[in-house]
Amino acid sequence: MKPFSPHQHHYQRSAAGFSLVEMAIVLVIFALLAGGMMLTLGAQQDIQKTSEVRRQLSDIREAVLGYAVANGRLPPPADPTKANTDPTAGVIDEGRTNGVMPWVTLGLPETDPWGQRFTYRVRSEFADSIAANTIPSCTPLPAPTQASFALCSSGNITITDGSTTIATGIPAIAISHGKNGLGGFRPDGTQVAGALGEELENANGDTNFISHSQSASFDDEVIWIPLYNLMSRMIA
Repeated sequence: MKPFSPHQHHYQRSAAGFSLVEMAIVLVIFALLAGGMMLTLGAQQDIQKTSEVRRQLSDIREAVLGYAVANGRLPPPADPTKANTDPTAGVIDEGRTNGVMPWVTLGLPETDPWGQRFTYRVRSEFADSIAANTIPSCTPLPAPTQASFALCSSGNITITDGSTTIATGIPAIAISHGKNGLGGFRPDGTQVAGALGEELENANGDTNFISHSQSASFDDEVIWIPLYNLMSRMIA
């Protein structure tokens, strides 16, 4: 047996201590890399969902215009408070002007990528099934036969970017309430509380809406039906 050497013992302890430090450094680096990868993955998922909701909104616009061509009017909204277990959920609610997109009637997905329904508002003049229901906002000649609106009609929805008017006289608008979902309706018919400021403007049921690029306090995605798009489809 070799004699014990205090120098050898000191070397072994130093080597072991150095290995522990190395392991700690490696673990810290690994944690930082893993955290960065998770952050990147989360950001990628947000980008993908934003792209998906914009595609959905484009599909909504085409479905709404297609309904108008087939039925001579825009679809009324669906009742936002009905749970999707209700057999009448997602179908047009005659006489309603504010609610959610009638996904069953239009053959669309019920929710956006974050699980909230799309808010939908339309001027009654453009969604009435009988011309006599609403007095047109103009004097049409000839008189409309399938709906209350005519080529001279105008919408009542106004859209701004928070300070400057973007569009006025809009017949219909659809909104995704974004990742935070504030102001949107869930599939069970309950509304997500907590909308403030500009997001509240898109959820308070009036005819004024906000649309601009996303920020820390605003993540809604908005699309509307310009009057000229509707009229061009109707007379094509």
